[in-house]
Amino acid sequence: MAKNLGPSCRLCRRENEKLFLKGTKCTTDKCAFMRRGYAPGMHGQRMRRKASDYAIQLLEKQKAKRIYGLLERQFKNYFKKAERSKGVTGEVLLQLLERRIDNVVFRACFAESRAKARQVVKHNFVRINGRKVNIPSYLIKVGDEIKIKGSDQQLKAFRETAKVLEERGVPEWMEVSAENLAVKITKLPTKKDIGMVIEENLIVELYSK
Repeated sequence: MAKNLGPSCRLCRRENEKLFLKGTKCTTDKCAFMRRGYAPGMHGQRMRRKASDYAIQLLEKQKAKRIYGLLERQFKNYFKKAERSKGVTGEVLLQLLERRIDNVVFRACFAESRAKARQVVKHNFVRINGRKVNIPSYLIKVGDEIKIKGSDQQLKAFRETAKVLEERGVPEWMEVSAENLAVKITKLPTKKDIGMVIEENLIVELYSK
């Protein structure tokens, strides 16, 4: 499966905004965005030009893609699914992205970043309603129970990670037991649960052209 292999910190610098792609490193002095808060490349330190409406819409779409670690085709498929669903397209799109199981593992503080959460899923640590799921794009639903499985040593490492990340907090749409490494989905996520500013209306305008 295709994936982004370039440096994560360059993506934050390109967006001129912290996307928190590298977990706890993003909150330390080692964060490249804090040390070099300008766009990457040889012309990165030049003054940014005023962006056109199309450029603003494109940048917002790119930002959402990078936050959730998706490629263009994957992201567009989510948009098409949101268009076919009931409700406001932009809000449904954000809800679909939040419902990915790799995002749930990240949100539950069992992984430092969504990239690491994706590895957790692909390496067969996740059970949903007792069934093994190793597809990061699997969409959870209300009532689902997610549990981390592994050896005693592996589970100890997950608990230590959860303890380190507990200050990050978990969204209201899930109930998390860090000790049991379990999550229960109590309701579907909404825009206010995302924790980052994504102007979904700009993405809808871009794809609607």
